[in-house]
Amino acid sequence: MKKPYKLVSREFKPDNTCISVGDAVFGDGSLPVIAGPCAVESENQVLSIAASVKDAGAKLFRGGAFKPRSSPYSFQGLGEQGLKLLKKVKDETGLPVVTEAMDVENFDLIEQYADIIQIGSRNMQNFSLLRRAGKSEKPVILKRGMSAFLEEWLLTAEYIMKEGNERVILCERGVRNFIRHSRNTLDLTVVSAVKQESHLPIILDPSHAAGVRYQVVPLAFACAASEADGIMIEVHNDPDQALSDGPQSLFPEQFKAAMKKIEAIHAIVRN
Repeated sequence: MKKPYKLVSREFKPDNTCISVGDAVFGDGSLPVIAGPCAVESENQVLSIAASVKDAGAKLFRGGAFKPRSSPYSFQGLGEQGLKLLKKVKDETGLPVVTEAMDVENFDLIEQYADIIQIGSRNMQNFSLLRRAGKSEKPVILKRGMSAFLEEWLLTAEYIMKEGNERVILCERGVRNFIRHSRNTLDLTVVSAVKQESHLPIILDPSHAAGVRYQVVPLAFACAASEADGIMIEVHNDPDQALSDGPQSLFPEQFKAAMKKIEAIHAIVRN
């Protein structure tokens, strides 16, 4: 085997890896959608959003309890209180929850609450965190670093799998660019490249790629046509008052309308 990554390679495992969480399956040709706010802010906020995204067809709920922010003065999340609110979302709606682990220190706590643990783009090469994720029995969403090559990304997935956790979901969230009309550039070409190189499922995050609401929906449609294994979309019941990433969050009614077209596009591509 000539590739620097072994366990994640298509040479090592020719067949697609399928990862089941609740009613969602990543990697079987379906297109589960993960939706919710960037950050957990209050009980009313998360329960309201969870009810609306479930009604629209989302299979999982996302929300950050610990938030890595560019500014140390920005909202950093509710911590354990936020995790308890995510548990309440799951108890009341049945939606499995996705939340981010920022470091090894809070991993044990997050593991108690999350159905999928996310490792964000800033931590893609946090090797101690990757090794800890590899010892978990929970599925891991591994986001691509903002300037990472495909090989670097797959090698970080290898760190997780080498420790024994084979339930890794890759997530493309946009790469750093030199333009100003969007936050990042969503690399749709990486979907087919990942599928050529690896058996792991790959999902797309148009919200963090766009950074602005009006671009999220058309990018989500492109995601549905890309043969990705899932989409992650930020939704907020009051984006103008959101404590994190309000400008890129869809209103619930926008998300519901978008989901109908996402499902229609995916049906065409799948057939």
